[in-house]
Order: sequence, then C-alpha cells, then structure tokens
Amino acid sequence: MTDQPRRRPGKPYRRPKKDPARILAFEALRAVDERDAYANLVLPPLLRKAREGGDFDTRDAALATELVYGTLRRQGTYDAIIAVCVDRPLREVDPPVLDVLTLGAHQLLGTRIPTHAAVSASVELARVVLGDGRAKFVNAVLRRIAADDLDGWLERVAPPYEEDPEEHLAVVHSHPRWIVSALWDALGGGPAGIENLLEADNERPEVTLVARPGRATVDELMETLGEEGGLPGRWSPYAVRLAEGGEPGALDAVRDGRAGVQDEGSQLVALALANAPLDGPDARWLDGCAGPGGKAALLGALAAQRGAALLAAEQQPHRARLVARALAGNPGPYQVVAADSTRPPWRAASFDRVLVDVPCTGLGALRRRPEARWRRRPEDLDGFAPLQRALLREAFGAVRVGGVVGYATCSPHLAETRAVVEDVLKGRAGPGAAAEWVDARPLMVGVPELGEGPDVQLWPHLHGTDAMYLALLRRTA
Repeated sequence: MTDQPRRRPGKPYRRPKKDPARILAFEALRAVDERDAYANLVLPPLLRKAREGGDFDTRDAALATELVYGTLRRQGTYDAIIAVCVDRPLREVDPPVLDVLTLGAHQLLGTRIPTHAAVSASVELARVVLGDGRAKFVNAVLRRIAADDLDGWLERVAPPYEEDPEEHLAVVHSHPRWIVSALWDALGGGPAGIENLLEADNERPEVTLVARPGRATVDELMETLGEEGGLPGRWSPYAVRLAEGGEPGALDAVRDGRAGVQDEGSQLVALALANAPLDGPDARWLDGCAGPGGKAALLGALAAQRGAALLAAEQQPHRARLVARALAGNPGPYQVVAADSTRPPWRAASFDRVLVDVPCTGLGALRRRPEARWRRRPEDLDGFAPLQRALLREAFGAVRVGGVVGYATCSPHLAETRAVVEDVLKGRAGPGAAAEWVDARPLMVGVPELGEGPDVQLWPHLHGTDAMYLALLRRTA
C-alpha cells in the first residue's frame, strides 16, 4: 500500500473585521444611489444612530463624512480610473461593488491613508457587505489602482487640455462635461477662472450661521462659540462661520430658531431685496417660493424691525411646515400658506417687496450636494424653464407699481438666470412686465467682483458662497 501525500491543512476561516466608519459610509452611498437621496440628509441620522449605539467616536464620524463626500465629489474621476482597471464595461459592475471600489479609490488617491491600510480596509469592507468572492475582485482592482498616484492616473485617463479642454476639465475636476461647458459660459474668461471654480466645487464648504435680526446677534453667537469655534461672516452683517467640526445643533440659538444655518450667498440675496430702494410704502412683503424657510426667516426678522408683514408661500405642504417652523417666534406679523405662486390666491399688486427664489438645477450648490452633478441632465433645464418664467411673471403681478421684485436662483446657468428675466420683461413668456432694472451691486456692501451688473452672480471661488444669482426689478406700470 503506497503512502498518500499529506495535504496541507487549509487556513482557518477568518471573519472579516467590521469597520463602523466604512460600513456607515457604504450605507450612505447605497442610499444616495438606490433612493436618489441626498448625502446631507442621509448622513446626519446615520451618524446620530451610530453615536447612540456607542463605540463610534468623533474620529469615526469625521472619517465617514470625508469618505462619503470625497467619494461623491470625485466620483467621475474615480470612475474613469476604475474603468481602466476592470475587465468589463463599468456599467456591468454591480453598483454595490462599484461603491466599495470608489470608496477604496478615494482612500488611495484622495486621502493620506497609507496604501496598505486603504486596500486592506476596503477588502475587509467588501467581505462584510459583498462576500468573500467579490472581495477578491475588489482586492485585485484596488491593487492596480494603488500602482500610481492621482496625478499619474490623470495623465493616463484625461485627454490633454490642448486637444479637448472641456473633457480634460471634466475628468480632472470630476464634473460632467455639459456642466463644465455651462459653468464656463456663465463665468466667461480664460481657463484660470473655470479651473478655480471647479476646484472650489470640490472643496468642503464652511457651515455658516445667520443671527436673525432682533432675535440673536453675531456677538452672542461668537461668544457662545468662543475664539476658536467661529469667525464673523465675510460679507453679511448677520453671518458667523463655524470652525471645522462645529455642530450648529449644539447652539441654543439654533435650537430656539433665533439663528439658523444659512449660506452667506442666501443671506446676501435676502438682504439686497430688503434694502432695495422703493417708491412709496413698505408694509407688505411676499416670499413666493419660501421652502424650506431660510430666506423667509431672515426676511421676516427684517420686516418685523420695520413694522412690515411677511407672507411666506410654499406649494408643497411638508415644505410649508418647514417654513412655519423657521418663522416660529418671529417678533413681527407673518403668515405661512401652502399655495402655488403660479396661481396665487392673493390680490394682484398688493405687495411692496416680492422674492421668488425659484426651483432650479441647483448647479450653484454642488459643494453641498455633490451627488446632484451626476443626477442632473441638460434636459432638466427644459423642465424648469416654464415654471421659472411663470413664477417671475406672477411676481410682477403681485407687486404694486413702484415696488421691487427679486428673482433669485441657486444656479449660474445662463438659461436659468438672465435669460429668464429678459424673456419675462420682453413678453416672450407671456404678457411682459413694465419694469426697470435695479442695480443689485451697491446693495451687497463690500462684496468684490460682482461684474458689470445690474444683476449679480456670486461664485464659490470668488466669494466663498454658493453660486447664487439675483436680479432686482422695479415695476413701473
């Protein structure tokens, strides 16, 4: 009887290590992908639940937040790199696998996490959420990605700027090509401006608070935050910028509604409308697109100081409730109604100041909602166009002769900004309005680089704000 060769004992099975920060980041990305959720709405409750469960500290929260937002911002770049490293078209890679790969790519190419740690942690995540079989695929792809740094990969996957500048910028700065083209058209100028803008879109925005006039002060917020916790706003007299890692919900003034989280560009728009010169009385103000309530709360506080009343209208009932919550405790008279401002229930020519911050593509807030750049399509502009024109047209109907209308949008796209205003004024969107432009630039005191006017376009790379647009118009007949 011949001796049989001995078999080597197999390695004992090792259970994958569960990394709570990376698992949470993966869950957030799946929610964004599967449910079209927004990261800024999905992530906070996930973080809160993880903290309540214990064994999840501040460093875990910071890592999870960086992984989610960094991966979403750089998704286009990472997709181009991953496509070179897989053996099939990217569309044939299962979405959960692709989420793990992009999380791994971000750790390798967009953070200071050591290479071996980034790969091993991503493979362990894959074992937990995908299984051992697909974890091997993740391991092989990430090792290919780890063979070069980000600059090296960009040289390989991005076309030279001289041959195709828009596609080069799209890959390098992780924006869809059509958005690069639209932003470049809106910005004008040479390559430096557009590159600075795209880079600003990929930076983490500051959290900015507004001290609602008559209810809280900047000094109060600054004293509560301490010297290292906050800085005064750059442009708005009511703004306070939180230091990195600051938690607005921890402030009594925010919990009480005396202050709120509001981008400084949004504050500037409300302030410009409130301070625009009028002919005649100044007693009745209208916010025709008030949800979720930030501008309405600031306008309501400013109106109260002048003895004016604010009517805040929002079509969606659940958003109208958010407006009511933001205005709760306002010292002056106000009313919140769930109403369609394209079919207004109020009397014509009955307001002195009217603001319509219209629904739009949101291309001005890509810093805050990075996933929006991958969801939006050029055809979305056609869907918003009739609504934007109808809202502005009805705003002119609501304001009295001598009163002022503010048309605002969180998008710099030319089709959503000046084109809308000019169409309404010239009657191309229905009966034209007899109105004159009001120069908005002097009403944004101290803010530089506001262009030729009379309308204003704010920019993340120039002003540190969202890319808000504002046109002010006085009804003349």
